[in-house]
Amino acid sequence: MTRHIVALGGGADDDEQMSRLLGYVAGVAGKPHPRICCLATAMGDSSEAIVRYYEAWAGHGDLSHVKFFPWPPANLREHVLSQDVVFVGGGNTANMLAIWRLHGFDQALREAWESGIVLTGGSAGMICWFEACVTDSFGRQLAGLPDGLGFLAGSACPHYDSEERRRPTYRQLVDEGFPAGIAADDGVALHYEGTELADIVSVRPGAQAYCVEPGSETPLEAREL
Repeated sequence: MTRHIVALGGGADDDEQMSRLLGYVAGVAGKPHPRICCLATAMGDSSEAIVRYYEAWAGHGDLSHVKFFPWPPANLREHVLSQDVVFVGGGNTANMLAIWRLHGFDQALREAWESGIVLTGGSAGMICWFEACVTDSFGRQLAGLPDGLGFLAGSACPHYDSEERRRPTYRQLVDEGFPAGIAADDGVALHYEGTELADIVSVRPGAQAYCVEPGSETPLEAREL
């Protein structure tokens, strides 16, 4: 069973671009009408975030969502394992991971990944799959978070071209010993098959990804959708 993670660097410039990006993700599932589940844990299960999810994904599949507040549903694991795509929204990555681990949901996500369910998301939903990441989970300042889910090796950084502190902070962290990894501009999707990067696509002209190592940053050209 091929494992898939599609990590999104961030949102697109408009609804049409975003629909193309999400259409690409839905296509990875390989089904004409995939079952797609949203997790808005990083936003505290905000109703506004869940509504935005339904608006953005409309027409791409059979949609559902899971809430962890005031508590997760009794069939949490079964519901997630019945999906074709699991989408993780942005927000506070550290809080999201803590809640997932408290309820054993990190293990359910690993089961989903290993069974071929496409794991995806932007911002927090991009970086959570890696061993480490750059996040604003602890305040307005950016910091390294060393305990991601670890499905993918190394570190990750989203919003590389849209938030001015992302690039210098990530470069400094890696130069000082933080795990090397990958950064992505907004509107860019990184498709991993197993643990190998198989495809890079973008819906924003000129947007791309970068391999970030101590002392160097190598552009990785994205295929425009």
